[in-house]
Amino acid sequence: MIVTRFAPSPTGYLHLGHAYSALTAWRAARAAGGKFMLRIEDIDSTRCKPEFTEAILEDLAWLGIEWDGDVRKQSEHFADYAAALDKLAVVGVIYPCFCTRAEIAAEIARAGGAPQREEGPVYPGTCRKLSREERARRGAAGESFALRLDIARALESVGNLSWEDEDHGLVTAEPGLRGDVVLARKDTPTSYHLAVTVDDARQGVTLVTRGADLFMATHIHRLLQALLDLPTPLYRHHKLLTDASGKRFAKRDKALTLRALREAGRTPDEVRAMVQD
Repeated sequence: MIVTRFAPSPTGYLHLGHAYSALTAWRAARAAGGKFMLRIEDIDSTRCKPEFTEAILEDLAWLGIEWDGDVRKQSEHFADYAAALDKLAVVGVIYPCFCTRAEIAAEIARAGGAPQREEGPVYPGTCRKLSREERARRGAAGESFALRLDIARALESVGNLSWEDEDHGLVTAEPGLRGDVVLARKDTPTSYHLAVTVDDARQGVTLVTRGADLFMATHIHRLLQALLDLPTPLYRHHKLLTDASGKRFAKRDKALTLRALREAGRTPDEVRAMVQD
């Protein structure tokens, strides 16, 4: 059975880009007689708001999208992510990073620069080199730290990886392109990468349908699946909707939110037509 999902963050109102993504996943499930799951990715307690969660549910229902089972809210499942971190710790592929953003920038400058990605420079691995004793001493002293994934060590334990993508065929995973990503922080006990990987497995997702902007993240998710003995779904990274100027839709585009369109008198049929392929 095909199981798809839509997983927005409640940091604002849904816009046309969200509608396209939700409808794409929903139609794929319904066309195959499968299930469509809804997940609220609300691990960021400073930006996520309950009123936006309620608005998401209202907007999807208004569009005619029905989901199967209970809505999974990430904020209610931190124990699942903690268990995954414990497993990664046992395998020996995570380490504490005590670097501040300023220290990372200074280290990169001293090294003459670092590879750049859309989300910024790749972490240079400063704290990966710390001894076990030094990590214990700094942790005992109360220094703040993030937990990073040791990509090199992780790849040594799992070997070559790949995934099937509906638009790209068989893709060879290259997790090292993003460096040693953060999997948890003191104020947020999980990260997008870890939570999404665990949640997709927990919800039985067999087809991950999401925007092309998340294609690079799948390299990391494929590695985490292998480390945590989780199944690998089929992926489809769909196009991103853009406005007349070619700029992708964002939550700050108030006039293009589903709520604003509804208040302006647009019908669900009209909105669905606006995001048709």
